[in-house]
Amino acid sequence: MDLRPIIAVPMGDPAGVGPEIIIKALANNTVNKVARVVLIGDGGIITRATGFPNMPQLKINVVCDPKDGDYRTGVLNLIDLNNIPLENAIPGVISAACGKAAYEYIERAVDLVMNGIAAAVSTTPINKESLHAAHVPYIGHTEIFGALTHTSDPLTIFSLRDTLVFFLTRHVSLKKSCDMIKKDRIIDYVKRSFVIMEQLGIKNPSMAVAGLNPHCGEHGLFGNEEVDEVIPAVEWLRSAGYPVLGPIGADSVFFQAFEGRYNAVLSLYHDQGHIATKSVDFYRTISVTGGMPILRTSVDHGTAFDIAGKGIATGIGMEEAILVAAKYAPSFQKSR
Repeated sequence: MDLRPIIAVPMGDPAGVGPEIIIKALANNTVNKVARVVLIGDGGIITRATGFPNMPQLKINVVCDPKDGDYRTGVLNLIDLNNIPLENAIPGVISAACGKAAYEYIERAVDLVMNGIAAAVSTTPINKESLHAAHVPYIGHTEIFGALTHTSDPLTIFSLRDTLVFFLTRHVSLKKSCDMIKKDRIIDYVKRSFVIMEQLGIKNPSMAVAGLNPHCGEHGLFGNEEVDEVIPAVEWLRSAGYPVLGPIGADSVFFQAFEGRYNAVLSLYHDQGHIATKSVDFYRTISVTGGMPILRTSVDHGTAFDIAGKGIATGIGMEEAILVAAKYAPSFQKSR
């Protein structure tokens, strides 16, 4: 019996680097040792991508049911939706046809996991402008997955090495994010973060809360958010039994986490956590969407239209996204 989890991978925007990075990832035996990967995409697009310069040559095995796949190194198992002509998917060009196709790949991948056929989804990049051109009513992956899984407020998490980074605020202005740093919001997010860590199988999880201001505000000298909101939230959480520390200066808290002092860090705004993780290892910083009935991981780079079709996009991030999904999928499935 093959115990490797089945990971569903939607191909992403057909005009981006998604087809290239999944081909490169599957050429690596490291992925195939831990996961059975099935790609949901278009056969013509994948065949074209194998002909780009310096691309690995894989056998394309078209399947209807992932359980019938041939999961050996050198084989790409494809659920072929056959939903976009090559002439409508010019590498590096925004188009409604590509946005529509990309959405359909995600839709099928989510369906496979929701119905227990696959264990998790690992996504390749999509393009927001192409989605908009196709009248897809969602701005990105998180919103699409939220709608398809009937989840009102999914949590975005970064995974790097053995550290998870949760984000209190994300796609809002820096000024607005400061206004959103409130005691009750921090308490709610930390509670939800611990539920997710338990779902992922992390034993005895701990978390540090990053400071917002330089030196955590120096007791109000450089700002009052820590004194008025962050410290009261941490004190409440600790009194309720949560192993939470902070606030800890953002210039050191991520380093401490990577050294193993805590399992997770709560980043108070978008770039705080992004800069910290991507500066350490850009390609292996993997996005995990939590708080949904399914597990989703993703590369954390875009469609890279400037290099699409050239065969130079690295598959490292895609490999890592699949490895992270395979790592957490067994525990997540048991928690459902």
